[in-house]
Amino acid sequence: MPQSPPPVIWVPVQKPTFDLVGVVLSSFGIAGICAAVALVLGTMLGVFFILRARRQADPLAGHITLRLVESTQP
Repeated sequence: MPQSPPPVIWVPVQKPTFDLVGVVLSSFGIAGICAAVALVLGTMLGVFFILRARRQADPLAGHITLRLVESTQP
């Protein structure tokens, strides 16, 4: 006796919905995190550059002055 194929059982599935508000809010959250990380890293890098420049500053640089020459043109 040949075997009959198994019966098809239908399972009800809810229709998928697109949560636009959730996508936008999560995008703003990710953008906020990226902005905060960039602010922190930029601040740290800026402080590093300022401190490095102050340590490497030439001590004679404070003694050098530039004098402006008056123009002879009317």
